Amino acid sequence: MEAMDGHDLSLAGATPALPEGPPAPPGSHSDGTPFAERSRPGIAARNLRKRVGSALAAAGALVAKFFAVIKGAVLLLPKLKLLTTSGTALVSVAAYSLFWGWTFAAGFVVLLFLHEIGHVIQLRREGIKASAPMFIPFLGAVITAKSLGRNALAEARVGLAGPILGSLAAAAVWVVAELTGSSLLLALAYVGFLINLFNLLPVVPLDGGRAMAAMAPAMWFLGFAALVAMLLVFPNPILLIIVIFGGLETWRRWRMRKTRSLEQAAYYRVSPRNRLLVGATYVALILALVLGMHETHVLYAAGHSFRSI
Repeated sequence: MEAMDGHDLSLAGATPALPEGPPAPPGSHSDGTPFAERSRPGIAARNLRKRVGSALAAAGALVAKFFAVIKGAVLLLPKLKLLTTSGTALVSVAAYSLFWGWTFAAGFVVLLFLHEIGHVIQLRREGIKASAPMFIPFLGAVITAKSLGRNALAEARVGLAGPILGSLAAAAVWVVAELTGSSLLLALAYVGFLINLFNLLPVVPLDGGRAMAAMAPAMWFLGFAALVAMLLVFPNPILLIIVIFGGLETWRRWRMRKTRSLEQAAYYRVSPRNRLLVGATYVALILALVLGMHETHVLYAAGHSFRSI
């Protein structure tokens, strides 16, 4: 289009010369072409229309391409979520493999994934849309949602769903380990039980803290004290991060609860029967996980125990 716009389409240079005659009267055209001046404005108008038409066509094509890109991005969003999960999972496997090897690291990430899927399933049962799991090396995995349910009982169900499915997954690994005689799978089952047991500490934002929201929110402080004690006995930067987040979240939730607003009162209102069911599930999970850890405890190379993990 630029080449077309660059051409000079004036007809003045194409007019043949006429014989010289008497002097032209005032107001006549000196080039001997009475229609030349009239043709130039017409050609200029056509050029202008072509330029405007070309510009509009280019703008239309650009707009169409923009909306095509937007449509493609919208269609790609589910795939991007999948890429986020798989990408962070691969990064976590690579990080854990530096200490445990690729096989164990891959199995560990799968157990973390199943734990988080337990939360996702229960959130959907509560009518809440949850994100796909995202893995954070050495901190586990997380999901995001607008809320954890309409009340503390729903929050407890969501919180306990992760350890329930995670414990069942670890138990399945234990069964396969016994059938195959694999010490590696036995150790993987042990770590799976350990991770789910740790998550049952009664402090938010851990799963045990979610259960305490429906049972006895004051237990959050006991859980936080246990975290601090663990940090003092086993100094660890990961534990330090969990302690910091736990302390901030516990304080925030407690302050909100102490406002004694009608909304907070309704949120934490749980019937004695439901409180008993949550407590029974919580205690049963702890006992099952402790038993599973006892039965799957193995020694790895150089006689070091997986209890130190």
